[in-house]
Amino acid sequence: MNYRGLISSAVLILIITISVISGPGCATIVPPQGGPKDSIPPVLLKATPGDSTRNFTGNKITFSFDEFVDVQNLLENLNVSPSPVINPSVESKLNTVTVKLKDTLESNTTYSINFGDAIKDFNEGNPIKGFTYTFSTGKYIDSLELTGKVILAETGKTDTTLIVMLHTSANDSALVNIKPRYITKLDGNGNYTFKNLPPKTFYIYALKDEGGTRRYSDEKLFAFADKPVVPVLKAEPDTLYAWVAKQTTESSTTPVNLNIGGGRIKSGGNTADTRLKYQTNLNSGQQDLLGSFIMTFEQPLRSFDSTKIKLFTDSVFSPAGAYSFKKDSTNKKIQLTHTWKENTTYHIILDKDFAQDSSGKKLLKTDTLSFKTKKLAEYGSLQLKFKNLNLAKHPVLLFISGQTLFKSVPLTTAEFSQTVFLPGDYELRILYDDNKNGIWDPGQFFGKKKQPELVKPVERRITVKPAWQNEIEITL
Repeated sequence: MNYRGLISSAVLILIITISVISGPGCATIVPPQGGPKDSIPPVLLKATPGDSTRNFTGNKITFSFDEFVDVQNLLENLNVSPSPVINPSVESKLNTVTVKLKDTLESNTTYSINFGDAIKDFNEGNPIKGFTYTFSTGKYIDSLELTGKVILAETGKTDTTLIVMLHTSANDSALVNIKPRYITKLDGNGNYTFKNLPPKTFYIYALKDEGGTRRYSDEKLFAFADKPVVPVLKAEPDTLYAWVAKQTTESSTTPVNLNIGGGRIKSGGNTADTRLKYQTNLNSGQQDLLGSFIMTFEQPLRSFDSTKIKLFTDSVFSPAGAYSFKKDSTNKKIQLTHTWKENTTYHIILDKDFAQDSSGKKLLKTDTLSFKTKKLAEYGSLQLKFKNLNLAKHPVLLFISGQTLFKSVPLTTAEFSQTVFLPGDYELRILYDDNKNGIWDPGQFFGKKKQPELVKPVERRITVKPAWQNEIEITL
């Protein structure tokens, strides 16, 4: 091809390229594709002074990274040990993070600054997890440690939002009046680790610290170790059991009827504002053979007369036999206890003066509630056999449905059997009932130093099928 032909071909290729890129309008500049999304956190290039510096005397530390960084959520992430009176200030600029110490440093003391997940790359927000810097104002770095786990005593599960604290004072009042010496968070499995500790005696506590006060409160989860500890080079894990000292609600190990809330508020047409309002725990108009009938009122009752509420059965309203009505401590619930017959119609007749709530509301006239019990065929039989069950600890078998305790049974043998059991999926737990009162009891720290009763979760869940003999063997 001659010189002119080469030029013509080049021009033609150029025109085609411009046409493809431009299309039938203005040219659009398309940035090059940068490959996969960045998922690598920043890398520390240099710390000034260097990590694990001895004889530290300054008040500023600078970290340089391999990319631009940002610092976020310091309040939730930053942890300085030992705890300072005044927290340091932290600033980020381009690829550097600068820490300025505001508190007077103690002599011959090892300090650790843990940033948690606060330091992230500027573009994608990839955090440097658990980034920690250590220095000492003395000639050596303390290297002792303490490790352990925190478990919720009432459920046997974990709450990773708790913090663990080390106090040096043996006085119980330190929990209320003094800031802890060392603090750490739990990992995803409820474990805690303290590192770079000196050979001192410590008192270990765990608590829920939503307000950041790091002080004891009887309304929040709390745990304590039975005895003081001294850190060692390789610590044996200890276990703390957390509970809430002030029981503001009904214990989760007190059985309740699972059908509460299934009814509708009862009221009367245009008189809804003056008539006593309540709901029942009937499920689709049916009563559970194994449970009580419960009425829940919109407001607490001022008065209740059990002689003015009657139970009948069948279409001819025959007396139902032995039954009892009982009002609970909140004055908002009335429970009817009766041995129900299967697939049977019942009627509850409420005299208009049977109850009056705190605002003076009553029924306008005598009312009748009618419902039917379930059939036996809707239930299954259940037999559980336990291996390695320690009967000396007075075990109580707990059936949990969702987040609610359905049934609680003290065990005197390694077997549980019930011919009529409500079908469903259940989580099982074993309560070790020290005082044999049938319910879980919290601990008491001040004065008695009493640990809570423990609950062991059973790993295997069970499913009870209707019209089925459910026989299950469980190894603890």
